[in-house]
Amino acid sequence: MQDIPKQYNPKEVEKKWYKFWEEKGFFRAEPDSKKKPYTIVIPPPNVTGILHMGHALNNTIQDIYVRFKRMQGFQALWMPGTDHAGIATQNVVEKKLAVEGKTKDDLGREKFLEEVWKWREEYGSTIINQLKSLGSSCDWEKTRFTMDEGLSDAVLEVFVKLHEKGLIYRGNYIINWCPRCKTALSDEEAQHRDVEGMLYYIKYPIEDSKNHVIVATTRPETMLGDVAVCVNPKDKRYKDLKGKTVILPILKRPLKIIFDAKVDPKFGTGALKITPAHDPVDFELGRAHKLEPINVMNDDATINEVGGDFSGMDRLEAREAIIDELKEMKLFLKSEPHRHAVGHCYRCHTMVEPRLSKQWFVKMAPLAKPALEVVKKGKLKFHPERWTKVYINWMENIRDWCISRQIWWGHRIPVYYCKKCSASSEDVIVSKVRPEKCPKCGGSEIEQDPDVLDTWFSSWLWPFSTLGWPKKTKELEYFYPTNVLVTAQEIIFFWVARMIMAGMEFMKDIPFKDVYIHGTVRDDTGTKMSKSLGNVIDPINIINQFGSDALRFSIISITAQGQDVFLAPQKFELGRNFANKLWNASRLVLMNLKEDKVKKDLCQMAGDSSLTLADRWILSRFYQALGDFAKSLEAYRINDAANRIYEFIWHELCDWYLEMAKLTMDEEHTQVTLYKVLEKSLRTLHPIMPFITEDIWQRLPREHGTESIMVTSWPHMQKEFISKKVDAQMQLIINIVQAIRNLRATWRIEHKKEVDIFIKVKNKSVVSSLSANATYVKRLARVGKLEISTKITKPKHSAVSVIGDTEVFLPLEGIIDIDKEKKRLGEKLLGLTAELKRINGRLKNKGFISKAPKNVIQQTKERKERVKVEIGSLKKNIGLL
Repeated sequence: MQDIPKQYNPKEVEKKWYKFWEEKGFFRAEPDSKKKPYTIVIPPPNVTGILHMGHALNNTIQDIYVRFKRMQGFQALWMPGTDHAGIATQNVVEKKLAVEGKTKDDLGREKFLEEVWKWREEYGSTIINQLKSLGSSCDWEKTRFTMDEGLSDAVLEVFVKLHEKGLIYRGNYIINWCPRCKTALSDEEAQHRDVEGMLYYIKYPIEDSKNHVIVATTRPETMLGDVAVCVNPKDKRYKDLKGKTVILPILKRPLKIIFDAKVDPKFGTGALKITPAHDPVDFELGRAHKLEPINVMNDDATINEVGGDFSGMDRLEAREAIIDELKEMKLFLKSEPHRHAVGHCYRCHTMVEPRLSKQWFVKMAPLAKPALEVVKKGKLKFHPERWTKVYINWMENIRDWCISRQIWWGHRIPVYYCKKCSASSEDVIVSKVRPEKCPKCGGSEIEQDPDVLDTWFSSWLWPFSTLGWPKKTKELEYFYPTNVLVTAQEIIFFWVARMIMAGMEFMKDIPFKDVYIHGTVRDDTGTKMSKSLGNVIDPINIINQFGSDALRFSIISITAQGQDVFLAPQKFELGRNFANKLWNASRLVLMNLKEDKVKKDLCQMAGDSSLTLADRWILSRFYQALGDFAKSLEAYRINDAANRIYEFIWHELCDWYLEMAKLTMDEEHTQVTLYKVLEKSLRTLHPIMPFITEDIWQRLPREHGTESIMVTSWPHMQKEFISKKVDAQMQLIINIVQAIRNLRATWRIEHKKEVDIFIKVKNKSVVSSLSANATYVKRLARVGKLEISTKITKPKHSAVSVIGDTEVFLPLEGIIDIDKEKKRLGEKLLGLTAELKRINGRLKNKGFISKAPKNVIQQTKERKERVKVEIGSLKKNIGLL
């Protein structure tokens, strides 16, 4: 009936249908009181970003749920947008300027920001266009940017509100400092990783004594800022040091010896040098003992003027120089390897420097309390559930959030200083708009704080700021709270936890009901993908090669809930092959459908006696697959859903039903069944493979009205078609056909040659059922004479297959040359017996076992087992002859 191309062309199809969907406005979602809302907010990709496989996985999952819920009748909104990515974007533009021989300081703040905005206009939409090529059905007309006017207003509103509540404060604290980006970082942005370092043992002379206190440290360069040496009061080694003073080597500064139970006597020598300006533990000890901190580093991690002769040296260069000088002074005892965790900048990967600095912070404990309760009470759930414990543990031990950054690109902190008042006090003006004069003295000399807010300070408001907050919009009232957040484990603390806190604080409600944490994308060796390792697979290349549907299906079907996914380019052949299988099957159906025969409603056919066993079976199997698919999606077992519909379409619909349907293709019951099952299967598969399902669906005969598969209704469940009895009857037929095919293959019987088959069963009702459907066995297994009975005796020289209580006999006489086959099998048996002897010899050889790689030994053992099985099978077959 339909003229459909022989081959599926994803490039042509995908561009065509995405343009159609956009032009028709199918992605748009506005408040509709007649429908229930379903909302997902996209984790905003960085404006600097290009699509990687992590994005592909993340956004495919989101699109599956949005399309699924849209078809179920929800008003489904997928809110898109991008993040301004403060440090990352500033770095990109600074590199661009460097190529031109300029720096940001050459331009000045305003001109530099103009350059960043220009860059954003030119390149900022790259990832949006790439997400479209993936098939993402976001409401693009609502696209937000974390520095657009509305979101910027939300950021200022939150800062002011939190400051008014006393939850934002400014203070001198140890923070993580990136000397490359020259900015403070939050604890979550200073990612710790183990490094192979050294532990250096240094002698600190005791004043007026020939003795020393030996101190162990991993960072000798910071000793220039030492203000004390601390030991545990219970450490008997140091009981005589009370009231004593040591002399700081090189700088010869006297240092008090203090006692504190926080010192671990087992680390190093048990004596700790105290450097409050350069270590978080030392900072707390310094505060407790009222010690004045000494900062010895500039913002680029070079030693400042306090460091004397080491001034101007890089920190690591100074480390070596200090060790050399200590050796000359005979104050260096030894060094030894020491593996320890060191923070690194999450953007440029530079080793961060703990640094005493005046920064802005958010008090997190009061915000964490309600966000902790909603998870403990189950109002907000994590999937997989194991992440709940991780979240609770972090929230119960939460630390204040450093929110100020010493860069130019971002939301500038809405704090102003009167030159007259702020010079002599900590008085500041916090305001969403620049004040014209100081409210205290009336002066007009007012300066804004030069720092900007952490990028995450805008991102944590994303679920409600994108919907219009702080304004009370219709969208905010209708679409909030959202339904599910799909994200990666890396940003549970950066973003997920903070969004929950912000939602509870400013909306008095959770921002989403479910959090789905997917795994990390790795290569097929298990290594995380990264540009530096050269193991990245570009999603756009995969889309160009195999199609977007192939990428989507492949990555989803091999990613178990919350588990990491291991990818190689060839793994996308799975989705490509499935798309081709579906296309070819649909082409067969479309070429044979007659429009006047497919109009009958399926409900009218539930008890129709004209339906064949095959018709009733495929309907039963479809509705079971439909139910399993929906249940799996609702439980966030997305790969189970993908694999369930794959198994149904490939193995049940294509491999079996289409072959059986050829027997009655022109009859109405088969026409209706074929049409209905294919059409409903396309709808079920659509959320995962939207393009090919749309293209095939558009070619099906249908009543006018619905313009696209993506806005049709989800197939409704018709349980009356599900029959375990029908399933069992057809499964026996399938098993018998497979058994006959296996026997034919074993005995190398030509495909065209018909064989006689005798089937012995125990139950007369099975005889009746098989006899009524014998045509399927004859057609699918190329059987001539078929005899089914409870009283069959095994014919002479018969190949046998046993299926439960059923025996299948295939007489070989006259089908094969028995003498020739005996000879062939005998020769093969001799060859395998000799091979088994050689393998046993190798495995008994001590030299082989000791020298061969483990995988080679394992392969040899596996080959031995296979050869033993083959020998057993050959002996059995020779016995039959």
